[in-house]
Amino acid sequence: MNTFLKLLARNRLAVFGAVILGVIVLLVVITPLLPLPDPNVTATADRFKRPFSDGFILGTDHLGRDLLSRLLWGTQLSLAVGLAAALIAGTIGAAIGIVAGYFGGRIDNVIMRAIDMLMAFPYILLALAIVAALGPGLLNALYAVAAVNIPFFARNVRGVTVSIAHKEFVDAARLSGMGHLRILTTEILPNVLPVVIIAMSTTIGWMILETAGLSFLGLGSQPPQADLGSMLGEARAAMITAPHTSIVPGVMILLIVMSVNLLGDGVRDALDPRLRSGALARPMAATLVRRDETPPETAKTDAVLSLENLETRFEVGSRIYRAVGGVSLAIQPGECVGLIGESGSGKSVTALSVMGLVASPPGVITGGAVRLNGQDLIGAPYARLRALRGDRVAYIFQDPLSTLHPLYRVGDQLTEAIRVHHRIGKDAAHDRAVKLLEDVRIPNPRARARSYPHELSGGMRQRIAIAMALANEPEVIIADEPTTALDVTVQAQILKLLDDLRRDRGVSILFITHDFGVVGQLCDRVAVMYAGRIVEEGTTREVLDAPAHPYTRRLIACVPELGAGRRALHAIPGLPPAVDQLPHGCAFAPRCDKATGLCVTSEIPLAGRARKVRCILPEEDVA
Repeated sequence: MNTFLKLLARNRLAVFGAVILGVIVLLVVITPLLPLPDPNVTATADRFKRPFSDGFILGTDHLGRDLLSRLLWGTQLSLAVGLAAALIAGTIGAAIGIVAGYFGGRIDNVIMRAIDMLMAFPYILLALAIVAALGPGLLNALYAVAAVNIPFFARNVRGVTVSIAHKEFVDAARLSGMGHLRILTTEILPNVLPVVIIAMSTTIGWMILETAGLSFLGLGSQPPQADLGSMLGEARAAMITAPHTSIVPGVMILLIVMSVNLLGDGVRDALDPRLRSGALARPMAATLVRRDETPPETAKTDAVLSLENLETRFEVGSRIYRAVGGVSLAIQPGECVGLIGESGSGKSVTALSVMGLVASPPGVITGGAVRLNGQDLIGAPYARLRALRGDRVAYIFQDPLSTLHPLYRVGDQLTEAIRVHHRIGKDAAHDRAVKLLEDVRIPNPRARARSYPHELSGGMRQRIAIAMALANEPEVIIADEPTTALDVTVQAQILKLLDDLRRDRGVSILFITHDFGVVGQLCDRVAVMYAGRIVEEGTTREVLDAPAHPYTRRLIACVPELGAGRRALHAIPGLPPAVDQLPHGCAFAPRCDKATGLCVTSEIPLAGRARKVRCILPEEDVA
């Protein structure tokens, strides 16, 4: 709950809405305690008194009734009806959606076709028809508003339930002997409850508005009982001569609906783990750049891709997460450089920063440079970045199933990747796509080009991702743990394929992994990352045979060796530091068995030439 409130507090518009709604609710709660006149007592001698007249702060209506009293009592009634309608619609709609999504088959078809029939009617006309059948009255208006919103909840919850009903944890519950009712209440309901809460928080305002609309037409609250809609309906005849009688309830409806919607958006962002940055804006097409200084000068180099003191951080409210803290790395033509480290060390953020793919907000590049053939890409126009992405620099993601579009055939996706960057006919691009599938050793490539991603195995999907990366003959390929989800046989095939393609085409590769076995098989050089910084860099053989940094040594000690007899595998003690609370000096010092006082008090540079290490007490002298 505390985390939820902190996330909600980051959204300023949501806080503004909560304050406005809180003031309105407070006024409504204390209304019975306020010295207000009876809202239903008429006094024709006082009709249409202007606001701030003697004894009437907001004036009076056409019957001389006090508008402030009627406004507060009417607001109390409108809020209660809107909240009740949302609870009824959310509860019934969620129950319908859960049952339909969980059982599926004929039950799902019957229920959802009935829901479709309800949704076929315009909801206002359907609400009018329900009230006409039940008779005018506020309670009947509540039923009507709840009924027309049930399909909205049922549809949303049913979609979420379908995606959950066949998950492994639900199958495990079935295998353990749980009945349907227990699975629905203990496994399904907790997972769909956030969706229901979000939907309710964003629709209460509309339900208040719909109820007010029915009362405005005379089908809701009946005289002398007041709600905001009936007050507007009674005031329409005097809109010109006494506009305050319309403005007072109209402004209140505006404030309630606006504040509820703003707060609902904030609740959605705080409950949705994908939007927990608290930002209202969605990520931009290129990472935000905010360099305080000009990019560093660079010496003449033959590197096809070079990173120079790259700094990337995530700004979430008052917290600053320094994911990349000054990374420098150069990749020569035809070279494969491995970037290795524990999860959370900053490897993927470093790679994504190269082409401005870090989600922004909250990601920001705050320093350094990324040079492709000497040209700095940080802060480059989006059109230039878009032209380079997939053409000069390609990216292979860890999970090809989530990156390949599930509704398009793989051949069409390869064809599109080619035609985006080159003016070429569709048939020629398709032939090129088939040739690429053949190059990555997919059997029967012409037939496989007509397959959808879900029809292929994990190894084949990863080969297609590699083919897509090679589609435009890039100079650099960034491979972000492309073999993690594969079995060892397929992993070996993918690594050999990448190595053969690199040697045949001369493409440079930045290979991100946490497996030293992969590094030893594929990479020419290796850079070890910890807490957003490179702590050791050198040729693969040098680093594997004689690790200089204590962190590298401990990582290699965790790798089992075949045929080397029994050897204890000791995990590295402790945990990596939180990147929003990085210690001064060496970030690995709290976990290092060689740390001294200097390690935590002084800044330690990455020292050396060909072989570099960020340590004042390395395992051996590094030239």
